[in-house]
Amino acid sequence: MSAGLDRRALAVLPDGERRSAHDAAVFNLREKRDQAGRAEPDFERLREHARALKAHALDHLDLLLERFEENASRAGAVVHWAEDAPALNRIVHQLLESRGARRVVKSKSMLTEECGLNPYLESRGVEVVDTDLGERIVQLASEPPSHIIMPAIHRSREDIGALFHRELDVPPGETDPVRLTEAARRHLRSCFLGADAAITGANFAVAESGTLVVVTNEGNADLGMSLPGLHVACLGLEKLIPGLADLAVLLRLLARSATGQPISVYTSLVNGPRPGAELHIVLVDNGRTRLLADERHRRALGCIRCGACLNTCPVYRRAGGHAYGFAIPGPIGLVLAPALGGTEEQRGLPLASTLCGSCTAVCPVKIDLHEQLISWRASDVPRGLRERLLSRFAAACLSSPALYALAGLALRAAWPVLSRRWPGNPAGPWLASRELPTHPGASFRARWRDRVRGAGP
Repeated sequence: MSAGLDRRALAVLPDGERRSAHDAAVFNLREKRDQAGRAEPDFERLREHARALKAHALDHLDLLLERFEENASRAGAVVHWAEDAPALNRIVHQLLESRGARRVVKSKSMLTEECGLNPYLESRGVEVVDTDLGERIVQLASEPPSHIIMPAIHRSREDIGALFHRELDVPPGETDPVRLTEAARRHLRSCFLGADAAITGANFAVAESGTLVVVTNEGNADLGMSLPGLHVACLGLEKLIPGLADLAVLLRLLARSATGQPISVYTSLVNGPRPGAELHIVLVDNGRTRLLADERHRRALGCIRCGACLNTCPVYRRAGGHAYGFAIPGPIGLVLAPALGGTEEQRGLPLASTLCGSCTAVCPVKIDLHEQLISWRASDVPRGLRERLLSRFAAACLSSPALYALAGLALRAAWPVLSRRWPGNPAGPWLASRELPTHPGASFRARWRDRVRGAGP
């Protein structure tokens, strides 16, 4: 595992009650997903249908993009193309600046997190308010989201109460979820009413009609899109699907995989601007066409951002989203980081996995995530000094019986020291979230030798 991820995980979710609470809260979503899947007789057939649907869409993405632009333009929207994150940020800022928009309400969008849109706009004098409750919590705390669909799942009610006391003037010691939500609603209502523009993402974009599909449980995106005169929707190229019939399949999977709901509370289909308003759609590449051209990894673009792989991943559950250092955490983030990430550490994230395969088992569109990670590991992903030394040592031991036996002897001798949590223990970060088995005693070879001798005359 990445040494940087180890350190950040210990800082964000220190060993003990906080880590256990995060683990339980996230895995509870996995259990709800399983229950929802069992309650839907067609669930596995839907998964296979969705896999084929997304594969078809990726195979014909060029045609779908052209068709979407044509139909969205016919409906009254203006379509923009952004090659990368700086291009997206410039386009959005120019749209806001040309219309004098200084206050923006924004609904949850992992793409804009990936591209750093908020800090870009804020550095140019634009006030951006994230209106999803979880997003607003982490924004007030000056943190990035820690989960694709539950941005503040790493925070307790006590944390949020203290934050709202400081930022929203709620009474000290308030921890009741209903009253905290009411305080956030009062605060956000004034932001909606005073906004000059709205920025949203989109869960899907339907090529046959030029329709944007925005799915929420809080209705914040709908309120944001309905009040200001300017709506800017930002979405990655991979969001395209052929038709509305395909949307029906994906919607039946999305909420069930994310939160265990049969369907989300709000599913809004946006087909052009409302009368007197403007709709601008920014289609963003930012490494996606490069990933599309990679036969080994292009299937990762089929992701519908449900978060199911995060909810089942033993690394994510114990490390938290902030440990990854990438906008999209969890297994899907590990797969996307080498293609979409910029830093050397982000490109080395495929090493931060147990390869247990649980992520692949729950993916609603059947992306072979663990196989993708194995493939990335076999390529030239950056490895830190620790990973390089351990890999070389393991290769040497496994190619020499004598060295293998010597290494086993040394490890058994050092076991009592290495297995204890003491200051300065080089295995400390690794041991922080793991329990080693009891000392194995004699080696298998030694026990086999004794057994053979005991069986002799």
